[in-house]
Amino acid sequence: MTTSSDISPVVGRLVELTPDAEADISRLLAQLTDEASADSARISEMLALPHCHLLVARAGERIVGMASVCIYTIPTGRRAWIEDVVVDARWRGHGIATRLVESAIDQARRVSPCTVMLTSCPSRVAANRLYRHMGFGSKETNVYKIEV
Repeated sequence: MTTSSDISPVVGRLVELTPDAEADISRLLAQLTDEASADSARISEMLALPHCHLLVARAGERIVGMASVCIYTIPTGRRAWIEDVVVDARWRGHGIATRLVESAIDQARRVSPCTVMLTSCPSRVAANRLYRHMGFGSKETNVYKIEV
């Protein structure tokens, strides 16, 4: 088994969903939330979209971290939403989340000007600290959701 002392993960865009990648993504999503699991059709659909990027941190052949960023334009400007930032518990504390978020921001810079936004549960203390440290500020708003 590869460990954080063996190799420094490389961050890049996932372009093909292999069975191993799907298994790794499923494992990561289980560490992020009880509400989601890897869905190959949904992930493949995302990979085909030109302005949505699934960024992954690879240690050897394994995906040990991920983040998604989708960029879109609305009448009030261009936005990028960063979602599903998660690093495998065994790899946390090595700057991988920072590199994933920086990579997502770099994707947004390619179409600047762009406002980059993300959400994080208040209980994720380390993640919230990271985002503030990276320059993100809180936005006075309510987030609502409905499943349709």
